[in-house]
Amino acid sequence: MIKGGKGGVNTKTGLEFEGKTDLSTFLSKQKGYNINNEKVFYLGEEVARVLKPYGKFYQFLMEYGIKWDTIISKQIRPDDCIYVIINNTLFIIECKYQNVAGSVDEKLQTCDFKKKQYQKLLSRANIDVEYIYLLNDWFKKPEYKDVLDYILSVGCHFYFEYIPLSKLGLPIPSED
Repeated sequence: MIKGGKGGVNTKTGLEFEGKTDLSTFLSKQKGYNINNEKVFYLGEEVARVLKPYGKFYQFLMEYGIKWDTIISKQIRPDDCIYVIINNTLFIIECKYQNVAGSVDEKLQTCDFKKKQYQKLLSRANIDVEYIYLLNDWFKKPEYKDVLDYILSVGCHFYFEYIPLSKLGLPIPSED
């Protein structure tokens, strides 16, 4: 059941789950990374842009001449997203934390629809979209097997407690 995800075994190579994560803060603490406004640099080369809060995502769309309200009927608001320049991919990261049964269960089933909405928006810029859930260990319970299988079956992804930088296509800092 842990397909696509491992525990936070190596925090130097993955974005840790902390209830709500912050990509900019995490990346700025990694060796070789520097954040200037929303731009992400690794060893002085721009490799990505963090588009948080969601207003930055809509500014990004406008840079490509994309008017969201002519394409989809309602704004979508990612928890976090990062445009990785080297692989021309926008990663939507939704953080889901649960410690009692509740409405998050059903929200996990919406990834296919949401990914398609983002794809509609970004297709005009020829940018690929990946949709990733960052989950806490609550979702490792057997009753989530079907929904986790569903997430994978529709081309979305999930990770428990952390997302490896390699999944995002970002450079991994050297250990020395």
